[in-house]
Amino acid sequence: MAITRKALSYSKRKPVVNTRKSKKQQKSFIKAVPPQKIVKFNMGDIKGFEDGKYKIKMMLSAGENVQIRDLALEAVRQTIHKDMTKLLTQKNYFFRCNVYPHNVIRNNRIFSGGSKGERIQTGMKNSFGSPEGRTAVVKKGKPVFTVYFNGDENVPKVRGFFSKAKPKLPGKTLIGFEGVRWEKV
Repeated sequence: MAITRKALSYSKRKPVVNTRKSKKQQKSFIKAVPPQKIVKFNMGDIKGFEDGKYKIKMMLSAGENVQIRDLALEAVRQTIHKDMTKLLTQKNYFFRCNVYPHNVIRNNRIFSGGSKGERIQTGMKNSFGSPEGRTAVVKKGKPVFTVYFNGDENVPKVRGFFSKAKPKLPGKTLIGFEGVRWEKV
C-alpha cells in the first residue's frame, strides 16, 4: 500500500512547475487530476450575505507564503462549520472558503534496499512523479476562511473556533476581525 508523504514536504516550498493538466497532450505531465476533497465552499445563509445582512467579518489568513492541502482545508472547514451551526443556526451566518486547490502535488516513489526497488523504480524516466493530491497556493496575508455574522457577544466565541482550527493548517496563520459597512447602491 502506498503511503502519502507528509504535508511538510510540500507546504513551505515553491509550487513545482508543470503541476496542472495541459490541454496539449505533449505538454501535459499530469494525465489524471486527483479528485476534489472540499465538499462546499459557501455555507450558511448565502442570500442574507448577498443582501448585506451581516455586520461582522472575521478571517483566518495565511501569515506566510504556503501550500495548503485540500485535506487540511476540508478538515478546517468541517471544524468551523460544525461549531458555527451549534453557536448560531444555519440562517444566522455565512461561511466561505476563499482558496481553491488548483496545484497538483506529485511523488516519484523510490524504494531502497532489498528487491523492492527493482519492481517499481524507473530511475529518472518519468521523474516528475505520479499525482498524489491537490494543494492551494496561498500568498501571505490572503484570507483562507471568512465568516460573516451579527452580534458582538459572538466575537470571542468565533475567535475561539478559529484558534481551535489553526493547528490543522500548515505555517503561520492570523485571525483578522472587522466590522462591515454595507452601502446599497
